[in-house]
Amino acid sequence: FVSARLVKMTAMPQMVALFNGAGGGAAALVSAGEFLRGFQGGEPLSAGQLVPIVLSAVIGSVSFSGSLVAFAKLQELMTGRPITYAGQQIVNAIVLLAMVGLSVYMLLGNESVPVFAGIVGAALLLGVLGVLPIGGADMPVVISLLNSFTGVAVAVTGFALNSTVLIISGTLVGASGTLLTMLMATAMNRSLGNVLFGAFGAAPKAAEAGPAAAASGGTVRSASAEDVATMLAYSRSVIIAPGYGMAVAQAQHAVRELAANLEKRGVDVKFAIHPVAGRMPGHMNVLLAEANVPYDQLHEMDEINPQFEAADVALIIGANDVTNPAARNVQNSPIYGMPILDVDKAKNVVVLKRSMSPGFAGIDNPLFENPKTMMLFGDAKDSVQKLAAEVAAA
Repeated sequence: FVSARLVKMTAMPQMVALFNGAGGGAAALVSAGEFLRGFQGGEPLSAGQLVPIVLSAVIGSVSFSGSLVAFAKLQELMTGRPITYAGQQIVNAIVLLAMVGLSVYMLLGNESVPVFAGIVGAALLLGVLGVLPIGGADMPVVISLLNSFTGVAVAVTGFALNSTVLIISGTLVGASGTLLTMLMATAMNRSLGNVLFGAFGAAPKAAEAGPAAAASGGTVRSASAEDVATMLAYSRSVIIAPGYGMAVAQAQHAVRELAANLEKRGVDVKFAIHPVAGRMPGHMNVLLAEANVPYDQLHEMDEINPQFEAADVALIIGANDVTNPAARNVQNSPIYGMPILDVDKAKNVVVLKRSMSPGFAGIDNPLFENPKTMMLFGDAKDSVQKLAAEVAAA
């Protein structure tokens, strides 16, 4: 209750990561308690007792430490980009083999506190090493995966405690988390292995440029808030595509005000939601719901994409890679094949952005150089507030 009251909606991804970690850590602690209780009893634990205890400790520890790293990345306590180093996969494999080896050694009847501590320590280290090479843009998939780990850990703990409630609840969480993980990876047209081991976005391929020039040398049209507001006010249909930039700027309430002012003028306003926009599953839905945007105005990618051609304006607020046409047209692009919002098919496109810097994937977005695209540079919240005021006065 305290967290729900104090934590802002823009910090929900961090809180979800912490809750995931708390669940995994709790499962690991319970398994450790069960091991110590049985170990101190004087009689060796049976394989039927040891297997769920070890599994719960391993999975819970991985979820706990991995979630803490995810939290640190989302909270910007450390860089959000993938952290890689030479021989990384070899180190991960060594830690994994050590953890498995110690687990097998214990299950063969060699029960001891140092061995159990070694298993837990290796699992904690594996969780950290596993999340370090994953970038902030892939956090929705990672958080969902860690959530499924926590569910599985709770279910296995249920077997150790002979608790039907824990088994059922943990299985439900684990199954739903796994399904959501696969769906989100599919939405990016990437395998789960590529998300976990691909270090996507590790090094930007384009340097940050000033607001008036594109890295590829193309022409970029910069517009004023007054020009954009006039276009929006006299449109019949506007589709707003929010992204992580809206969350960072905490612009959701200003976006709601802009949408309301447009609706007062008879403009049809819809929101295009990409499944991996933001930093957690449903990130944009949560922020817009917090701003009291009507749910029937939120449209998923497959539903909204056919409607862009009929839209007068596609207004992009802090979304980059999920609107990049290179995913459709450039076969050697790192994001080629990823489903995107078809914003470039609208009659006019307006992009709200701080600068011409590339998105998380580190590649140029040809949408910015499209002849029908206008760039409105500046903080997203300030820009949207200006647009809302100009539309109201039009």
